[in-house]
Amino acid sequence: MAPHPLLLTTAVEAVVKAGELQLERFGRDFHIDKKGTIDLVTEVDVAVERMFRALIAERFPDHRVLAEELGGDAAPPPGPCWVFDPIDGTTNYAHGLPIFCASLAVEVNGAAEVAAVYDPNRRELFTAERGGGAFLNGRPLRVSAASSLVDALLVTGFPYDVHRRVEEIVGLFGDFVGRARAVRRLGSAAIDLCYVAAGRMDGFWETDLKPWDIAGGALIVAEAGGRVTGTDGRPFTSRGGHILASNGRIHDSMLDVIRGFRASHQSRTR
Repeated sequence: MAPHPLLLTTAVEAVVKAGELQLERFGRDFHIDKKGTIDLVTEVDVAVERMFRALIAERFPDHRVLAEELGGDAAPPPGPCWVFDPIDGTTNYAHGLPIFCASLAVEVNGAAEVAAVYDPNRRELFTAERGGGAFLNGRPLRVSAASSLVDALLVTGFPYDVHRRVEEIVGLFGDFVGRARAVRRLGSAAIDLCYVAAGRMDGFWETDLKPWDIAGGALIVAEAGGRVTGTDGRPFTSRGGHILASNGRIHDSMLDVIRGFRASHQSRTR
């Protein structure tokens, strides 16, 4: 299915509207619930998602929706499916930290064809269409030229069950710290991916993710000339739960670090 122009237009409209709603309430009092020990949801997440679902129901009534707060198809459905995160970086948002965005991908039969990510704090709109390139506010994006880990700025995130897996999660983080120029942890997987696409970061890895965290950003990286796989080196799928995205030049080196750490960790925990 070739992307229809209205898909990208609607995707952009949705994430920009989401950003406006996010900023309206940002830094003010709003209700916060817990989905897990450290996994938060705010009333703003839900309000943004309801806005989005109403928009898609009006424009594309026969399309499916998978979004973080109100659910949807766990497995990729046939045909078009809008995969949406109303606030990627909810913990940052709830704490008043201005690093968050709205993230969206239009998948067709499980493959992302259109993506839009909007960071309202910086007014940065990242977009991509399969085969059509990636853009930031209409300007073409290209991944970085870093060719070795020691010259690379990496970024990652921690899963919500990190308290039970500190040695595993922080251990791998430490291995990358020992090899890269620097490692960052921003708190929004979608922004992390967009920064790889923009050449601000050279590589990103994370596990225990949901489709709405990574579906859009993964396409943006790929269309900016980067490489995207699972953390095991296998082909990426948004439902796979893990991702390694890079400028391509350091991808195999990052895979080597991950594989080496996992082999060592498994031998220590037997």
